[in-house]
Amino acid sequence: MAKDGPQSLTLRQFRYFSLVAETGSISRAAMRVGISQSAITAAIQSLEEEMGSPLFARHQKGMRLTHEGHRLLRHSRLILAAVADARNTVRLRPENVAGELNIGVTRMVSGYYLADLLARFRRVFQNIAVRVVEDDRAYLEHLLVGGEIDVGLLVVSNLVDHQGLQSEILLRSPFRVWLPERHALLTHSSLEFDHLANEPFVMLTMDELADTTARLWRDGGGFHPPVAMKSDSVEAIRSLVGTGVGIAMLPDVAYRPFSLEGDRIEARYLTGAVHTVDIGLAWRRGMPLGEPVRHFIELSRDYGQGRPRR
Repeated sequence: MAKDGPQSLTLRQFRYFSLVAETGSISRAAMRVGISQSAITAAIQSLEEEMGSPLFARHQKGMRLTHEGHRLLRHSRLILAAVADARNTVRLRPENVAGELNIGVTRMVSGYYLADLLARFRRVFQNIAVRVVEDDRAYLEHLLVGGEIDVGLLVVSNLVDHQGLQSEILLRSPFRVWLPERHALLTHSSLEFDHLANEPFVMLTMDELADTTARLWRDGGGFHPPVAMKSDSVEAIRSLVGTGVGIAMLPDVAYRPFSLEGDRIEARYLTGAVHTVDIGLAWRRGMPLGEPVRHFIELSRDYGQGRPRR
């Protein structure tokens, strides 16, 4: 139970909590900010006491968010974002910034990254008119090179035109194996490719994830599991996993612990999986950046610091 009430909560607790959630480890979080592990441990324990619930499941290889931890993480990011927005509002005098901003975004990034970022940008820069175009990565590259959009928010690890485009990673999301509740493989804290050999898979095809997953499988020693179904909908994949049709291997940015039907989804890291899905910004190389674009890039960098970068 909480001891002193909500007045004892601090921004430091939320920063450390978000950092441990991001890195999956107290030791890695401590190294990131250059403080002792005991300081982070104390902050997490104090936050758990205030919340009245365990926020992490401790296991041999690190820390994994509980269901309550996942719920708090979103609020934690919103709190830290609000503080950053207040700082930007005071420092930048955004009421003096006006203009237009044309953003291109791919489908998965639109669904799992753009909304919060765009809401923050609009709260701070209310006099910048924003237009968003959603399309596939190849077409957005064409629009960027042609100057028809100002900046792209997409999977930059799939970019092709590195000569014509400059890019920057905001979030590096590892793959995890998604499993239904009570699946036999959940007894393992992490999985090997050998564990998955006879498991039917459901595959997500949007944002070229089928190709990325295939590369990950090839690098895993020519792993070729049976594929039960393919879909370009993350929610469909989540439902298929939740009902036991198959398991999935997807980037962590898209993970949610429940399907739309309320079925529990668990996730495990894959040992030796080196591929990540890198979400970031891209803009035309050598193009003078207008003030709206510069502010969007700067705010995106700030936002990216509060998101997972495993």
